[in-house]
Amino acid sequence: MKPILLQGHERSITQIKYNREGDLLFSVAKDPVRDTKNVLTGSADNSCRLWDCQTGKQLALLNTSSAVRTCGFDFSGNIIMFSTDKQMGYQCFLNFFDLRDPQQIDDNQPYLTIPCSEHKITSAVWGPLGEFVIAGHENGEINQFSAKSGEVLKKVKEHSRQINDIQTSVDLTMFITASKDNSAKLFDSASLDHIKTFKTERPVNSAAISPIMDHVVMGGGQEAMEVTTTSTRIGKFEARFFHAAYEEEFGRVKGHFGPINCVAFHPDGKSYSSGGEDGYTRIHYFDPQYFDFELEA
Repeated sequence: MKPILLQGHERSITQIKYNREGDLLFSVAKDPVRDTKNVLTGSADNSCRLWDCQTGKQLALLNTSSAVRTCGFDFSGNIIMFSTDKQMGYQCFLNFFDLRDPQQIDDNQPYLTIPCSEHKITSAVWGPLGEFVIAGHENGEINQFSAKSGEVLKKVKEHSRQINDIQTSVDLTMFITASKDNSAKLFDSASLDHIKTFKTERPVNSAAISPIMDHVVMGGGQEAMEVTTTSTRIGKFEARFFHAAYEEEFGRVKGHFGPINCVAFHPDGKSYSSGGEDGYTRIHYFDPQYFDFELEA
């Protein structure tokens, strides 16, 4: 499968995401370029911003005391959450704003703020029905935070190192984590029960669940700071495909000249994209054989 290469950034890509319809693909990177109705972005410039997708106009600016690590809309599109980094003497906070109340935005006052003083949040997603947020932490812990009360509903620790990425299944019943401990893990969203583990020999920066197949894709390679000291052959900069039930790897796709920082399946499951430290977004359409493939147990 020959990929489509998109180069709109000058520096490494940190996140890519499809909209629900699958007709738009958003990418963000470590350069000053910022690329469904609204888009929510969080940045190391100590801000979370709401944008009009069609015009590119900034609709809201929420200033923070430290870098914004992760952000997202709930399923209704009315509530946003974002977490801030633990840095410059400030602790990590998970903030919630209701976009239906303009006063919250004007005053920069969230309706709920949850302090995370021990271990900062490194990735977070909304759970089913917008009742809670699933957050991964720098120590490998996963917490469910109530979006109403802020209390910790459930807590598990299946990873030994930092969680780099969390992505949900299309029906939000499951989620997959990518970790510096060289593994990705599948969990039940409601109970946080650990379901499956996918092991590699390198840190995993991102992982995604196919919406139509029992497959997961993982990307990583190594720490960005170590890239200049490692050849591309040794760095293992491939997207790796695993069977979600059997935990077996069945395929790899090469292409990036550096670690893969983010991966995402298209909502129709017929393609996937990856964003790398090399500044490229690669869109791969699956060959017909992919859909007929069956792993022998």
